[in-house]
Amino acid sequence: QVQLVESGGGLVQAGGSLRLSCAASGRTFNVYAMGWFRQAPGKEREFVCATGWSGGITYYVDSVKGRFTISVDNAKNTVYLQMNSLSPEDTAVYYCAAVVVRGRNYFPPNEYDYWGQGTQVTVSS
Repeated sequence: QVQLVESGGGLVQAGGSLRLSCAASGRTFNVYAMGWFRQAPGKEREFVCATGWSGGITYYVDSVKGRFTISVDNAKNTVYLQMNSLSPEDTAVYYCAAVVVRGRNYFPPNEYDYWGQGTQVTVSS
């Protein structure tokens, strides 16, 4: 089992920044990759970005490229999502998720094995 706890959400004005954290515990040695997803009211859960648990290649949805950065601190078992130049369209509940099986596709939510509880990000105009 892997437990994930997000933090760092909040209310920010358009153009501002936030950094989300996702603390992992439990059998983290089984984790191959971490992803961030978001879900706005009335919409499906959307892939935001992903990276290997040891870093390396990263993937971003086009709408956040150049604004968001995913990173991993293995010493702290924590994944971060730095979000800059936020816009109201980024308003959503943000979730981190873990993959513990090699070879998965990192983009669909159903490929992930463990999820955090989510943290609300609200961007005002």
